[in-house]
Amino acid sequence: MSIEEAVKMLAMATQMFEDIGRLSMAAKHYKDIADIYEKEEDFGKAMEYYDKAADLYSGENIESTSNQCKLKVAQYAAQTKQYERATQIYQTVAKNSMNNNLLKYSVKGYLLNAGLCQICGKDIVAVQNAIESYQELDPTFSGTRECKFLQDLAASIDEMDVEKFTEVVKEFDSMIRLDQWKTTLLLRAKNALKTKGEDIT
Repeated sequence: MSIEEAVKMLAMATQMFEDIGRLSMAAKHYKDIADIYEKEEDFGKAMEYYDKAADLYSGENIESTSNQCKLKVAQYAAQTKQYERATQIYQTVAKNSMNNNLLKYSVKGYLLNAGLCQICGKDIVAVQNAIESYQELDPTFSGTRECKFLQDLAASIDEMDVEKFTEVVKEFDSMIRLDQWKTTLLLRAKNALKTKGEDIT
């Protein structure tokens, strides 16, 4: 069966489940479609269907699965340089997770990801303001390695110091291993910093 046929069949099933009010089943099929597009590296389509799945799961109060789908959208939004969209999602998921005992331990990770998207997509003042707002949102964030990492990155960008930026990344990576997604964003930020420095000199 081709990808188009698989998607078509899942889409028909999804429509049927929506029509009879079985929204969590419809959401599951939307997620299945998104997974297919994800494997094909069609991130635009994957985001579209993860988004649909997230909305339906949320409507059924299945928040943890809704969050998983939203986080996929954020991941691919950042990957395709839609930093504003990714930032908004990470911040929203962080906010929604604050009052949930099972999810609140993930908040610092979401805020770190939001901060990295800010670093790629915003000027330094916006980045510094964002870090402050994260500390207000989650008072425990202030004392974390993730918060210090964002602050140190922001300082090195403010000083336009590429070497310092590299050292900050290296130090954090030695304590908390950076995954491929974060490494990609940090590399983009570093290259932007290099270019800025060359423009001035």
